[in-house]
Amino acid sequence: MEITTIATGSKGNAYRISDGRTALLIELGIPYKKLQQALQYKTSDITACLVTHSHQDHAKGIKGALDNGMTVYATQGEIEAIGITHHRLKAIEVGKPTQIGTWKVIAFDVQHDTPEPVGYLIMSEQGEKLLFITDTYYVKQRFPAVDYIMMECNYCESVLDENLESGRIHKSLYKRVMKSHFSLENVIKFLKANDLSQLKEIHLLHLSDSNSNEQMIYEAVARATGKQVIIA
Repeated sequence: MEITTIATGSKGNAYRISDGRTALLIELGIPYKKLQQALQYKTSDITACLVTHSHQDHAKGIKGALDNGMTVYATQGEIEAIGITHHRLKAIEVGKPTQIGTWKVIAFDVQHDTPEPVGYLIMSEQGEKLLFITDTYYVKQRFPAVDYIMMECNYCESVLDENLESGRIHKSLYKRVMKSHFSLENVIKFLKANDLSQLKEIHLLHLSDSNSNEQMIYEAVARATGKQVIIA
């Protein structure tokens, strides 16, 4: 499986995956022109895009993608929040497998401050499984025998606490981050609660510029799992 990070973080998110037969995008949080530039204008092989929720850093480029012939999937609640009506913008149902090219996709609910946010379990015909999770502080589901995990690790609790104490972050934002994003500590708890026996790579996404510590995150997750860790 090929995994490419195009953009990650609060300024925009976009990721490309391919099983060698079907290429998908996950998230369209950058303008479509920037997406084209990042992919050297090789977008015709992309079968579809999966969007997790309607915030602009995940959905900004949807209109441009639709206008250029790309099919986009999101839940009905997030489609309504995005506010675009288009025949290529399709609703995906939580828990219902959807076939997209050679991939089978299952959306599952997550905890975020939008109407119907989701993560995705994405399975190739070759049997490999990719788990994609972002913008949530908790995931109740457990996932056996996945091969790749792409998940948010937005902040470190110690760094966030220091920023609150020093006044670098307002208490209201502090509370929002705690209730809408994955901390390093919860990432480790989630990983330990799942079957990692087949896991090949952990891709950590959406690190906060001010509330995280990349080296701390890398070392903590690698030590806790014994797996290859890639900071996007």
